[in-house]
Amino acid sequence: MSGFHLRGVVLPDGEERDLWVVNGRVRTKPVPGAETIVDGGFLLPGMVDAHCHVGLGPDGGTSLEEAVEQAELDRDNGTLLIRDCGVPIDNRPLQERLDLPRIIRAGRHLARPKRYIRHIGVELADPSLLPAAVAEQAADGDGWVKLVGDWIDRDLGDLAPLWPDEVLKEAVAVAHDAGVKVTAHTFGEDALPGLINAGIDCIEHGTGLTDDTIAEMASHGTALVPTLINIELFPSIADGAERYPVYAAHMRDLHARVRQTVSSAVEAGVQVYAGTDAGGGIKHGRLVDEVVALHEAGMSREQALGAASWAARSWLGWPGLTEGSPADLLVFADDPRDDLQVLRDPSMIMLRGRVVR
Repeated sequence: MSGFHLRGVVLPDGEERDLWVVNGRVRTKPVPGAETIVDGGFLLPGMVDAHCHVGLGPDGGTSLEEAVEQAELDRDNGTLLIRDCGVPIDNRPLQERLDLPRIIRAGRHLARPKRYIRHIGVELADPSLLPAAVAEQAADGDGWVKLVGDWIDRDLGDLAPLWPDEVLKEAVAVAHDAGVKVTAHTFGEDALPGLINAGIDCIEHGTGLTDDTIAEMASHGTALVPTLINIELFPSIADGAERYPVYAAHMRDLHARVRQTVSSAVEAGVQVYAGTDAGGGIKHGRLVDEVVALHEAGMSREQALGAASWAARSWLGWPGLTEGSPADLLVFADDPRDDLQVLRDPSMIMLRGRVVR
């Protein structure tokens, strides 16, 4: 039997151990004839971008060729597992590529007409159609459905919810009955109580969280993916919204307090994970920037690292570096728990048991 042998400090437990890789799987017992390719350093379970759009660009849906380039850029910067949070193209062919990150698809965004970015989501003229649309997306995805929870209402001139509370409860129940989780884009405050009380599994962005809704999230076990590097775009969004001064001021206020918001969520025990929102205004390959931002927002270095590695993998149903687990890992010369900038320079990337770099 042949394979690879790696020795180093295995994270998150921090113990120096030997691992072997055979047929794309991790083994913890010696494999005769294995080639030693790592002897020293730190072994990290493959990193996770928990909010990414492979197949979405600044002008809407991309070609499959462009989507491949996006995925390659993520991979080459250490992201080996992606929760794709909605794209307008069918990116399933990328899942068949052994050289690209693993992708968990959420199908398409579910929105209302003129209440989200054009040509991206499925637009429902009647909000009562949401449960049926959730059922369709649940059947088409990989265990997740993505809702647009709020967006600017031009008649009101500010952010506002898209869905009545009773419709949300029914829609989330439909998903859960199908064994599927639901997440929602939210910027403002008003959509959050209805989403959380409906039993939603995750909130994206969550800039409008308050002490009360943070407590509700902690109580319900609702996760948060704050996409901090995307929130840095809020001032420029506000600058382009002169026709809606209330909305512009609101976006600037949400931006100004976002790091305190995330810090409060972490302190309250909300599970927070790293996601870049790459694919629209954010370039792919920037997961390390998000990890650093989470640390600056109040997570310890180890918490921020886990939010983009072992903790995120566990949340999404993927193991770390254990017996029989997929051999998706990164190797570093130095300990990224001491300096997150180490994440920018892996000495080796292994995906599906193959050395990528």
